[in-house]
Amino acid sequence: MSAPLRPPVGPVVMKFGGTSVATAERLQRVVGIIAAEHARGGGVAVVVSAMGDTTDRLLDALAAAAAGERAQAEAIAQAIADLALDAGGAALAALGGEAGGLREAVAALMGPLGEVLHGVGLLRERTPQTQDLVLSVGERLSATVLTALLQARGVPATYVDAREWTVTDDRFTHALVDWPATARALSGLRDGWAGQVPVVTGFLGRTPDGRTTTLGRNGSDYTATLLARGLGAREACRWTDVSGVMTADPRLVPDAYPLARMSFMEALELANFGAKMFHPRTMIPLIESGIPMRIRNTLAPDAPGTLVDQTGGTDLDRPTCVTSLEGLALVDLQWRKINQRAQLADRVLAALDRAGITVWMFNQAAHGQAMTVAIDQARLADAQAALAAELHGELSRHELQPLRAQAPVTLLTLVAEAMGRTVGVAGRLFSVLGHVGVLIRAIAQGASERSIACVIDAADTAVAVRTVHDAFNLAHQQINLVLMGKGTVGGELIAQIAAHRETLEADHDLRVRVVGLWDRAGWVFDEAGLDPAALPSARTPWIGARPGDGAVPPDALALLDRARRLPVPILVDCTAADGLAPLYHAAFERGLHAVAANKKPLTGAQGEHRALMDSARRHSRLFAYETTCGASLPVVETLRDLVRTGDRIQQIQGSLSGTLGFVTQALMAGASLSDTVREAQARGFTEPHPAEDLTGMDMARKALILARELGLALDLSDVHIEPLVPPDILAVPDLPGFYAALEAHDPVMQRTVAEARAKGHVLRYLATVAPGAAVPLRVGPVAVPPDHPATQLRGAEAFVAFTTARYRPRPLLVQGAGAGGAITAAGVLADIIRVANSVRGR
Repeated sequence: MSAPLRPPVGPVVMKFGGTSVATAERLQRVVGIIAAEHARGGGVAVVVSAMGDTTDRLLDALAAAAAGERAQAEAIAQAIADLALDAGGAALAALGGEAGGLREAVAALMGPLGEVLHGVGLLRERTPQTQDLVLSVGERLSATVLTALLQARGVPATYVDAREWTVTDDRFTHALVDWPATARALSGLRDGWAGQVPVVTGFLGRTPDGRTTTLGRNGSDYTATLLARGLGAREACRWTDVSGVMTADPRLVPDAYPLARMSFMEALELANFGAKMFHPRTMIPLIESGIPMRIRNTLAPDAPGTLVDQTGGTDLDRPTCVTSLEGLALVDLQWRKINQRAQLADRVLAALDRAGITVWMFNQAAHGQAMTVAIDQARLADAQAALAAELHGELSRHELQPLRAQAPVTLLTLVAEAMGRTVGVAGRLFSVLGHVGVLIRAIAQGASERSIACVIDAADTAVAVRTVHDAFNLAHQQINLVLMGKGTVGGELIAQIAAHRETLEADHDLRVRVVGLWDRAGWVFDEAGLDPAALPSARTPWIGARPGDGAVPPDALALLDRARRLPVPILVDCTAADGLAPLYHAAFERGLHAVAANKKPLTGAQGEHRALMDSARRHSRLFAYETTCGASLPVVETLRDLVRTGDRIQQIQGSLSGTLGFVTQALMAGASLSDTVREAQARGFTEPHPAEDLTGMDMARKALILARELGLALDLSDVHIEPLVPPDILAVPDLPGFYAALEAHDPVMQRTVAEARAKGHVLRYLATVAPGAAVPLRVGPVAVPPDHPATQLRGAEAFVAFTTARYRPRPLLVQGAGAGGAITAAGVLADIIRVANSVRGR
């Protein structure tokens, strides 16, 4: 097919869909659009569909007549007439016109319709030919109404019945157009339209002997493109209720937006995969003539819409759009005779074709040993019957496995002109779907290399479409957080997300939203995202158990189910609560990733820890917990890199608590223990009760996490812990009593500091992981020599020294701020970004 050497210079052909002419208000909009184009000069022709749901009502009237329900058929026909008269009459009145002529024109159309319905009732038979004649009334009514309105506006409009020039065969309800005959008929009429605005009925044609036909799905669009080709139009403009071809279904992806431009071939690809916006027949007249099409919104006429032409868009880095064809079934055939080549594909496709079943996707394994077809779920029983009949011999001889069907499924397709020239598209598509737990049932890539498609379970449609849409830069990658805990760390995380929103979008292409907020009191959830600046204070109370009580509340499971339908859902644990492992398991099972600042789920019994890690791996979920060991310091990732590259860890030693680092630093400077702990709490370095920090248990948990990263089979009970102060002080539950006990212990701590200073040593609180040692995990106060890395700590800094086969005798050091809500929240946000980038394959 070749395009003309110069662009057409004829009129604009405008096509208006049924929703665009369904009401008086919308009819007035349409008249305004046509009048404005006519005033510009250059010519305009109009094609119109039936008003609103008129086509469906006509089918209902036909069915009622065929069933002998004459009164019902007449009532439906009257309702159709009333719609045209009410909407058209109101629009005429707004233009200052009279409705008398419109009433006569409508009556002239409805009279013959009544006669046809009466005849159907007498015969109790509805043939395809009769159906086409009945349905033609819809487009004829709307063209009649629109012509009257344009004339009332002062536009020289003329009614044109497409049956005068659209010549087809006699395949009623889905007739094929005879283009040479159509072109001849059109050339004989077009001169008579000079200076006029022809208002043409869409969808309709006629056989050479004059019988009415219809053009099937997208028939009015087809009429418009045929007319554009015949008139040598400069553009075919399809007016609808959306502002162009969207990057995805807006019902599934709220961030979907209209494309500025796409190619004819991309439009054909969309049509092949079920996009309702296009049909292959619709595009052929434009492709053969080189006439561009523009998709525009009747309700937003100033929006540029989407231009469809030979060239398409120029951005080769972004796919065009992602489509989702729902309501399908997948039928699998397995050939049992593996030593013999199966030759069933032609027979399978032919059997389905004879049954009138559309095959949306087909693929087969080498030598035809296995094959899969995707069909409409509504035709599954018909397909199974057709295949069972065709393959009866093979099935009876057990050469084929019994037919297996899966339904409902969805065909998800990524479309782009540059698909075949871009490396890694398929791998990235399957990777991002795997990261959100979407199981791929079948895949296919067409010879055109403009698309890649896969079949997924229907339940995964929303999350799959949103994830693919975001991952391929069709919009900012949306990250949806379910945040547990709005204390020091959680509150700071929310503030940082709000403060850095523009940076996250501009530099990382991420749109991070908090959609759920949980605490012990209850929960709040909004799929549209919570406003960080105005988080609701009210919570919905938990039903029964609360998160952390061991069992997962049923409403928590329901909220996880809601979250999993969003792109890249992440459970973020900023609490210090026990008993949350079951909640993590439930999140992984439902497709959520997890980011944890909470050490306790990671330091349970060995079996629980192993089960948690296995759950994340089994469900292909990402689990990031860098901040459990060193706030925002890259401790866990550094250790993993050492192990990945084959280094042998001999010892890990560090001050893993910014709180205890701050306390011991102040003690060496001469401050009292009680005053130092008060200051640490005031700065937000401690837990609500500082005893939790002084026990050493917090550091023991961190050391255990690192030991388990090395594969050491240890429990928390295996850690030798020496607290900074005696256990009886730590056991005081109320803060005033606790601080009084610390004051009483101040002289003892001062003597300990003096003894260390007398030896030239420095008091620090350290954790030591020593694989192979008799006591592999130790936590406690240590007086270290002046050249020890711990002596360089200042304030609330933390450090970790990795002594390895490569890094000895001088260890690899990781050092920096190790406490504080802002520091830890920054580490949590960094983990969130890492998870998002991993999901996107970055």
